[in-house]
Amino acid sequence: MFEQTFKNIDDTLWKDAGCSSELDYVEQTSWVLFLKYLDDLEKDKQTAAELSGKTYTPIIDEKFKWDVWAAPKDGNGKLDHHKALSGDDLGEFVDLQLFPYLKKVQRTCGKRRHHRI
Repeated sequence: MFEQTFKNIDDTLWKDAGCSSELDYVEQTSWVLFLKYLDDLEKDKQTAAELSGKTYTPIIDEKFKWDVWAAPKDGNGKLDHHKALSGDDLGEFVDLQLFPYLKKVQRTCGKRRHHRI
């Protein structure tokens, strides 16, 4: 399962202009995997909270969740290609909105962690 996912990511990034080796896009691959992991972690924490009768406050705002911008679903639960960002729209979203937002979240989480000590 993971092998096919990595191959799909690899194939997509390899076709990107200017890539001469895997090293040209290893950073992008790492970010994709991190963002997907973060989304899965949030879902697990939310499920655990619900099962124990607690309220869960997500780390990531709705607009920046994986299922909203990277893999939105249609009414049948299938990938909605019309809503999924791609090309220049994806690049602009990631560079101008997502990364600045994640930096802000990192500073906020770091301050919270610091105050707990």
